[in-house]
Amino acid sequence: MLNGCFTESLCEEIDLSENNISPSGMRAVNEFSISSSLNEVPTNLLLEILVFANKFCCERLKDACDRKLASQVSTREDAVELMEYALEENTPILAASCLQVFLRDLPDCLNDDRVVEIFLQANRQQRSIMVGSASFSLYSLLSEVAMHLDPRSDKAACFLEQLIEYAETDRQRLIALHQLGCVRFWRKEYEEAKHLFEAALNAGHVYSVAALARIGYSKGHKLWAYEKLSSVISTVAPLGWMHQERSLYCEGEKCWEDLEKATELDPTLTYPYMYRAASLMRSQNTQDALAEINRILRMFEGRVAASQLRTLVREHVDNWTAADCWLQLYDRWSSVDDIGSLSVIYQMLESDAAKGVLYFRQSLLLLRLNCPEAAMRSLQLARQHASSEHERLVYEGWILYDTGHCEEGLQKAEESIKIKRSFEAFFLKAYALADSSQDPSCSSTVVSLLEDALKCPSDRLRKGQALNNLGSVYVDCGKLDLAADCYINALKIRHTRAHQGLARVHFLRNDKTAAYDEMTKLIDKARNNASAYEKRSEYCDRELTKADLEMVTRLDPLRVYPYRYRAAVLMDSLKEKEAIAELSRAIAFKADLHLLHLRAAFHDHVGDVLGALRDCRAALSVEPNHQEMLELHSRINSHEPLI
Repeated sequence: MLNGCFTESLCEEIDLSENNISPSGMRAVNEFSISSSLNEVPTNLLLEILVFANKFCCERLKDACDRKLASQVSTREDAVELMEYALEENTPILAASCLQVFLRDLPDCLNDDRVVEIFLQANRQQRSIMVGSASFSLYSLLSEVAMHLDPRSDKAACFLEQLIEYAETDRQRLIALHQLGCVRFWRKEYEEAKHLFEAALNAGHVYSVAALARIGYSKGHKLWAYEKLSSVISTVAPLGWMHQERSLYCEGEKCWEDLEKATELDPTLTYPYMYRAASLMRSQNTQDALAEINRILRMFEGRVAASQLRTLVREHVDNWTAADCWLQLYDRWSSVDDIGSLSVIYQMLESDAAKGVLYFRQSLLLLRLNCPEAAMRSLQLARQHASSEHERLVYEGWILYDTGHCEEGLQKAEESIKIKRSFEAFFLKAYALADSSQDPSCSSTVVSLLEDALKCPSDRLRKGQALNNLGSVYVDCGKLDLAADCYINALKIRHTRAHQGLARVHFLRNDKTAAYDEMTKLIDKARNNASAYEKRSEYCDRELTKADLEMVTRLDPLRVYPYRYRAAVLMDSLKEKEAIAELSRAIAFKADLHLLHLRAAFHDHVGDVLGALRDCRAALSVEPNHQEMLELHSRINSHEPLI
């Protein structure tokens, strides 16, 4: 413009005052044209230059301003101010930087009307600048957070209205319709909610029928609600939630039957257990009511906060002295009552007892209950409350071991032993060494370490575990007589789980009947005996095995081995459809890798390539690098027969 064929090139003076840029801004532009740098240019001047660069199509200058401004966004105030420029001047890097600040500030930033206004007033082009093609994902997140803050709020409704608009697929649209229907329902806008749920249901979102039934029930149409759910149950493959919902609209035996069916189809639904427990309690059937509560606690798998867990169990635990607590803990631990043991430890932690040891015991129980994250928190608390340096080193060693740093955990055990020879330090060293060494000769060292542990002071709970572990080492070495002695000695101090090890010894001596009888003793003594039934099933004929595994499923429906076994038996009997149905029964509530792998193989066997591919892809979503699944997926894709 200044030196080419434009009119301004012939002028002595050029008036740039109408371009909204100051002399300082022009000097910075001039400097950039020479050095390609915007160093030490203040924010207000950068904004001037950005507008100027955009107006005169100076792309390199605009990009430099975009990046420089993006690096300066640090607070919500910065983001609110600069997002306006980003959307107006089409600077995606600055817009993304502002958006990142908003997202990091969730959910608090949604209480700021300025931030909400930015999201609600953005047009299609501005959304593209801000988030590219991910509008649905962004507004799905925003609507979820808004509903969590207040599901009846205007902002939740507005975000969901936009979510429907931004849906790109039928699936996205039906989910958005259902969610907006929920918000309208909570706001008691029943007619609008009804239309949204009907639209979602017609688009294929079956769960919306539950909402329609509840709207009908709120208007006094209880029979209509029952029949609406019945029509869905009779036309599609029924799921647990369908029967749970239908139970709300009937009474007596019908209600009980629906809840039993709900538990059968999806044992992770908690309402049926709670309903049955309350009903049994009202009829003075206390033991069965508590049994239902115990089943709920298994389903939670550690997802209950300690305060909630205490609320559920404290009324069944008396206040004891410290000595009473240790006796009660020993009794519950010996009877394989992990929930009961946890409740005793929780009560002990409220007293002045040594907390390091108690948190450590708590972590062991949580691991048994398949709650690794909660167990790790307890281990960290054990470390924090350790009463001595050598005790702290042991807990640090377990933390390292449980996070995959076996060698470092071993070193911590050795450091602890140098300070003081203790049971827990030797036990940790033996455990870590057995896991880290591939050398068969190390078993003698592990035996020696466990023997050293047993010579140190400790209570019978831990010594029983050491004897049990020692027996396992002897079994692996083929020294069955020594193993049997260890298990028998463990049983003498009421380490009940040693029955399982002794059963293994009997089995390896080709005495299957004795093995079965030994597991029966464990079943009789153990409060939580689902795993014992599962193990006993290995030591009997097919009919008894089937009965044991049915009992496992009744006691703990989340254990997957029984489903796999029953499916394999059905497949051997050429009942392919029934075998696939058995696996599907478990997969409906637990996306287990082994179940998906097996069902993919079964689908492939009967020629259902699409079903096999679906299960392979689902499994690889759970574990992307699972070698067997990758090979199976490759074979199915290439239509090679499975052997």
